Amino acid sequence: MDLLYFEDFSPGEVAEYGDRMVTAEEIVEFAREFDPQPFHLDEAAARGSMAGGLRASGWHSAALMMRINCDAFFLRAASQGSPGIESIDWLRPVRPGDRLSVRRTTISARVSRSRPDIGVVEGRFELMNQNREVVMRQQGPMFIRRRPGGEARR
Repeated sequence: MDLLYFEDFSPGEVAEYGDRMVTAEEIVEFAREFDPQPFHLDEAAARGSMAGGLRASGWHSAALMMRINCDAFFLRAASQGSPGIESIDWLRPVRPGDRLSVRRTTISARVSRSRPDIGVVEGRFELMNQNREVVMRQQGPMFIRRRPGGEARR
């Protein structure tokens, strides 16, 4: 599999990937460690909450999206990290039994002014459930190395 470089990203490009089933056990395990609110820990407590049932922490959803992105995208790109996230929105609860995938859209791509060997790719990542409902959206820049020779492989 060829490594993806900056030149391989065009504004408007959309890619979809991933298939990750979420279990009640992993929701509770993550919550115990990182977000121990009752509606993430206990089904009975969650039923009595605004959520109406057990749901993953938003931070768990973000971690799941990062895992899907690493498996299908970041680990096969010349990624150099990111200076941060511009926005993150949790739009719907992630529940036990949901199957998650990611839709990545390239918003813009430009060569770094201070580091011409690096490109800055603005990306939007949407975490979707099995019904293709967007449950989480994240947007921000990524640093991607430029290909030696600078030509895109499409």
